Amino acid sequence: MLDGILTGLTTAVTPINLLMVFVGCFAGTFIGMLPGLGPISAIALMIPITYGFDPSTGMILMAGVYYGAIFGGSTSSILINAPGVAGTVATAFDGYPLAKQGHAGKALAIAAYSSFSGGTIAAIFLLIAAPALASVALSFQSADYFALMVLGLTAVSAFAGKGKFLIAILMTMLGLMLSTIGQDQSGIQRFTFGAIDLIDGLSFLLLAMATFALSEALMVVLKPEKVSKEAEQATKGDLGSMKITKEEVKDLAPVVARSSVLGFFIGVLPGAGATIASFLAYGMERNFASAKEKLKFGKGSLRGLSAPETANNAASSGSFVPLLTLGIPGSGTTAVMLGALISYGVQPGPRLFVENPAVFWSVIISMYIGNIILLVLNLPLIPYIARLLSLPKQILTPLILFFSLIGVYLVSANTIDIQIMVLVAIIAIFLRLLDFPLAPMLLGFILGGLMEDNLRRALDIYDGEISFMWERPLTASILAITAVILLAPAIKGLIDIRRNKALKVNDGEG
Repeated sequence: MLDGILTGLTTAVTPINLLMVFVGCFAGTFIGMLPGLGPISAIALMIPITYGFDPSTGMILMAGVYYGAIFGGSTSSILINAPGVAGTVATAFDGYPLAKQGHAGKALAIAAYSSFSGGTIAAIFLLIAAPALASVALSFQSADYFALMVLGLTAVSAFAGKGKFLIAILMTMLGLMLSTIGQDQSGIQRFTFGAIDLIDGLSFLLLAMATFALSEALMVVLKPEKVSKEAEQATKGDLGSMKITKEEVKDLAPVVARSSVLGFFIGVLPGAGATIASFLAYGMERNFASAKEKLKFGKGSLRGLSAPETANNAASSGSFVPLLTLGIPGSGTTAVMLGALISYGVQPGPRLFVENPAVFWSVIISMYIGNIILLVLNLPLIPYIARLLSLPKQILTPLILFFSLIGVYLVSANTIDIQIMVLVAIIAIFLRLLDFPLAPMLLGFILGGLMEDNLRRALDIYDGEISFMWERPLTASILAITAVILLAPAIKGLIDIRRNKALKVNDGEG
């Protein structure tokens, strides 16, 4: 192992590879800032360019684009509520309110530091335990993934305001229903109404951009007075300081540690990815927060911003474990990278780090170098990027509309998606006016398809019996944790009631 690490280090620090890390990080950051493009299309375009490169050099470049896009995707989420990539949707929940309050600089700085910390910690985990973690990823079966998705749905409480838990549940159910649109595993079309364009279902990017960016831009038109006051507050002075106090660092350090570990292990699981990791980290932090801190979530909580930013970068590094050690792509992006590896004549799998140690270890080591480059690259640009908010709303609103619509069109090149997007945005405006939370709908949509697919496979394996829920120890353990999370608030409430009754009795006796 030590020999392999030294080989990878020697390969990663060659001038051409260091240049590729920089180019990949720069290109990825820029691509991540533009809603709709995403790392998949960028990496696909780079495959022909890298054909003349050494396999290590090509993979280092594409890896830089990947985690650079996740790193840069937070910028548009925070500034204009338009997630650059799917993994930064949760960043907008507290990042955008912070920007509207005049703290855009601090929000971007926290996102940068959290992304750096998550990516760096994950890279260290990857360096130490990548081969061993392959067996952990293999031990997960469909039943365990189903249980994990059910556990993920418990995060809905993180998006429910006080007294709005049932509304959040209803919105989650709406998301689950939307995820059933299209063709299922058996080839049966559901809720397509005979439209060929709906066979593949709704795009997550379409839904996210419609409910956040497009609806936000339309709300500016509908409520110009309210938004203009917020914009005036946000653009006053120097758009807020980038300085993070010692108290804030002390408060965010445990958040970064927890979210890094959670994000990395979610990333290790094939098919999970940065988006699920960011939602789960957000939900976990809200559950850990005090009653006073919980009220800040969704309104500009620093914890609510740091958690998903840390987790999505850690997950993007963790996703290289199944790719490099098992030859299993954990996401659409790593699937493209798998194809690139094979086209280079390199066979990913358990023997990759033995037969091609330079490829295996240089990619991992380049991630650490890349995270340093991303931090150095992004921090000086924050004051200039943040000034995007100072644009007059007459210019900013059309820009948001343009990037939202063109971003979705670039993904599918289908005009029907634009029409669906506008329809969803109109519905989202009505829901926002009625004070319905939209985040639970996105959570249900993300987890719905994965949950259904894994439930079907588990039922097939167990001949239609639901006994898989308790026969597999790992599945039973995850479902038990889910039950504890769901029952904990009710149990705590009963304990508080009994304690209050006991205090009243004691006061009466006194």
